[in-house]
Amino acid sequence: MERLSSPFALKDLQLKNRIVMAPMCQYSVSAKDGAPNDWHFVHYVSRAVGGTGLIIIEMTDVEPDGRISDYDLGLWSDDHIPAFRRIVDEVHKHGAAIGIQIAHAGRKAEDAAVPVGPSDIPVTADSRRPRALETAEVKALVAKFGEAARRAVAAGVDTIELHGAHGYLIHQFHSPAINNRTDEYGRDLALFGTEVIAAVKREMPAGMPLQLRISAVEYMDGGYDLPHSLDIARRYKDAGVDMFHVSSGGEGPAGVRKPGNYPGYQVPFARAFKQALGVPVIAVGLLDDPKLAEATVANGDADLVAVARGMLRDPYWALHATQAVSAAKAEPPRQYARAY
Repeated sequence: MERLSSPFALKDLQLKNRIVMAPMCQYSVSAKDGAPNDWHFVHYVSRAVGGTGLIIIEMTDVEPDGRISDYDLGLWSDDHIPAFRRIVDEVHKHGAAIGIQIAHAGRKAEDAAVPVGPSDIPVTADSRRPRALETAEVKALVAKFGEAARRAVAAGVDTIELHGAHGYLIHQFHSPAINNRTDEYGRDLALFGTEVIAAVKREMPAGMPLQLRISAVEYMDGGYDLPHSLDIARRYKDAGVDMFHVSSGGEGPAGVRKPGNYPGYQVPFARAFKQALGVPVIAVGLLDDPKLAEATVANGDADLVAVARGMLRDPYWALHATQAVSAAKAEPPRQYARAY
């Protein structure tokens, strides 16, 4: 039995296959207002037409200065809801499920006048120095994550992903090398993340799964390793995370340890999370060879595989991958069936 094309269910989330479109920033908000436009509509809907099981909308931020750049999406206003709902409704028409990644860039907010973070440690020596958030400001940001989740639910998404990887704000708080606070959010490195999870869960229907993207290891010198991320993830699981999307790095320039540049280099991290936590996981990282994606699921290393650049190159990657693994399982749209 081919596993890549098999259905997957988690709570009320029903997927027709194990293929995920990874969230990828498009830097295409022309009016700088945070709302998705026609580019985003075509970008996401075409991947639904192309057979993807789960589409995750790119990093979408809880306040304007929480964006990586002014050209990123946001969910800080109810005015954003209709544009997201337009995308969600059309994606559903083509048989795909759709989620959204909610985040704050923290010290990596490039266009903020003054970026903020858990501490005043810059990303690099050449980066702008962030301002350390006051304790009250941290609590206000937790509430903003909850409000963004409320808007995502109103837009009709099937799942929400919190971005706790790649050096963005949740990651910054649980990183010992980045968070040097002396208040409660420094004494307990998982506290910010667990409070965000609780705030988001309060806005989600009981049957909607919450997923969290996490960097399993850091690559900067002195960065954390797998045991630390697993300890943090256990706290996040207890707080309400239903599935982990396992990546690595992104917190700063790599030191002695370098990220892999070979297909499947992050799959062992996904397997470690699955085995240690007993929850479903999404593997990601150069998995655009269909046979490798199939093997990742069939071997039990991960429950789902996320494809990023492969889907930028080919909106129909899911359909073509299914055809490569098992031509009999490929189900193109009826309008294109004669080509297959």
